[in-house]
Amino acid sequence: MPKFFIQHITQYQYQQYAQYSANRILLYPLQDAFQEVILHELKVTANPQISIHKDYYGNDVGTFTLVEPHLTLTIDSSLEMQTRKRPEPDDSTTAEKQWKQLLNEDIAFRFNEFLQIDLFGKRSDVVTLFQQKMDQELTPLQLTQHFADFIYKQFTYVKGITTVDSTLEEIWQHKSGVCQDFAHMLLAFLRMARIPSRYVSGYICPHLNGMRGEGATHAWVEVYIPNNGWIGVDPTNNCIVSDTHVRLAVGRHFNDCSPVKGTYRGGAEHHLHVSVTVSYEDGLNMQGEADVDFVSDGQREQQFVQSQQ
Repeated sequence: MPKFFIQHITQYQYQQYAQYSANRILLYPLQDAFQEVILHELKVTANPQISIHKDYYGNDVGTFTLVEPHLTLTIDSSLEMQTRKRPEPDDSTTAEKQWKQLLNEDIAFRFNEFLQIDLFGKRSDVVTLFQQKMDQELTPLQLTQHFADFIYKQFTYVKGITTVDSTLEEIWQHKSGVCQDFAHMLLAFLRMARIPSRYVSGYICPHLNGMRGEGATHAWVEVYIPNNGWIGVDPTNNCIVSDTHVRLAVGRHFNDCSPVKGTYRGGAEHHLHVSVTVSYEDGLNMQGEADVDFVSDGQREQQFVQSQQ
């Protein structure tokens, strides 16, 4: 059972005093049979009281406000995590039976929010490609892996091409991006196929095994498979998720899972610095950093393109 030490620092620096800020954080890892939080320390500028509640998707959400003028807001999350290897998915039931289960009205009702199709799917070239890839002789899991493999091979992993506001249309045209974009693209294909699927934010801790995204926050997809439940699929690395991934939050898309976001009252210009350090029991440390300058109307949101790569 591997153990990881993860430090995630988010820092906003304002050119003029921020008079007030209201913030939402999703930095509390999900806990289940496959990942355990051994220790979690959270330090925030001015030590505000943080209220924690469960959102609709079962995530722990923290909210806090800073009412005193401040030039800097720092959120420092330190985790000690232990994960367990997940069992191999059981894909022995026939494809016909699995599709029959997925396409019934009960599934459509239970997972309606994870089946919403973006207008991107109406592009003729996307529809044509989808029809070529769609084959109900494959099981839902096999089709999911087919789509993940297509994205992994046909899209280029490049930082700085996209932002949190990039549309599927733009990602499709670029055929490139980071983990957030790969995840959104896979979600689009899966929902077109009527397979319930949701976005996952978290960390990847592969210990230098060649996976992309180490030393940063990460994003992937969970897909609902009959007789299995939710199974994680990482299109950025073309793999089934196991004990190298740490889950922070789940939702329909990035906006439901952004690690840090909020609003502030003050000057429009501010600087964002994000760093993530993953440390292993053998002493290896992997660190990633990103910096970006903003000129905004006061709305700010931590960007996956910098912090989830």
